[in-house]
Amino acid sequence: MNFKSTIRSLIEGYYFSENEAYELMKSIGAGNYNDEQNTALIIALSSRDVSLNELMGFRKALLELSISTTLESYDAIDLCGTGGDGKNTFNISTLASLVVAAAGYKVIKHGNYGVSSISGSSNVLEKLGYKFSNNSDYLERQLNESNICFLHAPLFHPALRSVGNVRKQLGIKTIFNTLGPLVNPAKTKKQCVGVFNLKLARLYHFILQQESKDYVVVHSIDGYDEISLTGQVQYFSSVGEQIFLPEDIGMRTVTPESLFGGNTLDEAVRTFLDIVHGNGTREQNDAVVVNAGAAIHCFEKTKTLQECIAISRESLDNKAAGHLLKKLTN
Repeated sequence: MNFKSTIRSLIEGYYFSENEAYELMKSIGAGNYNDEQNTALIIALSSRDVSLNELMGFRKALLELSISTTLESYDAIDLCGTGGDGKNTFNISTLASLVVAAAGYKVIKHGNYGVSSISGSSNVLEKLGYKFSNNSDYLERQLNESNICFLHAPLFHPALRSVGNVRKQLGIKTIFNTLGPLVNPAKTKKQCVGVFNLKLARLYHFILQQESKDYVVVHSIDGYDEISLTGQVQYFSSVGEQIFLPEDIGMRTVTPESLFGGNTLDEAVRTFLDIVHGNGTREQNDAVVVNAGAAIHCFEKTKTLQECIAISRESLDNKAAGHLLKKLTN
């Protein structure tokens, strides 16, 4: 797509059709724009809410451009948030992924380095010694032996290398945060995803509903892209939607400060290890098990959310998640 006409349309408030969005993302992936043009496009796209048609078109293009896997046949779940909520929490979804896998459910987690936060899932896993790969045989073996594997986004979306440096330099939430959880190349049958605002949560709810997935989409009303337990939660799933407070599901309200992830990667890693090995605070543990419980709820539809939280709590308390991490990183 022609850069000048595209950026002019964005500046004038135009929303693209699904096909136009598809063509634009294909052009970005093909490297048709230089860094300055990519910067302008990303800022323009990220400065307004994305439409349903745009989200679907962008997603279609990124999945077509991604490296395929042999993991689609597994009954697995992805736990992945959009990020970009600016809350700088510890790595809740990554810890929850380990808890779910240790409880006996298969997890194929899609993740990346942090862009708008200190530490994304890939930063922590890499620091701990996890070896990223896009080799399907390796990933399948890990999934079969450990119930979990991690898909490091840059290895599966080479078309986005052209915007990687731009995203890093901008250091803010962008359209790619919005898209991240929708473009897992394994196309998992189940999904538990947190998003940074309510409008986007409703778009995700609609898209995943059309695909007949077992899914949960969560957004904490005070801005978190996960069940933070700091207040009300909007909870969408394949069986409906509800709003609840922590006390409504047998949990206690926590303070934002109790979820702080640290100011450096080293601090984030220390917090991560404390929690996974059973030395987390009550507030940290609760945040992990409630999000893991939401994911388990996608598998255990006849159980209540509270019953699924109890399953995840046992997986954390008996240190099964910690043992699994050691197995994956040794």
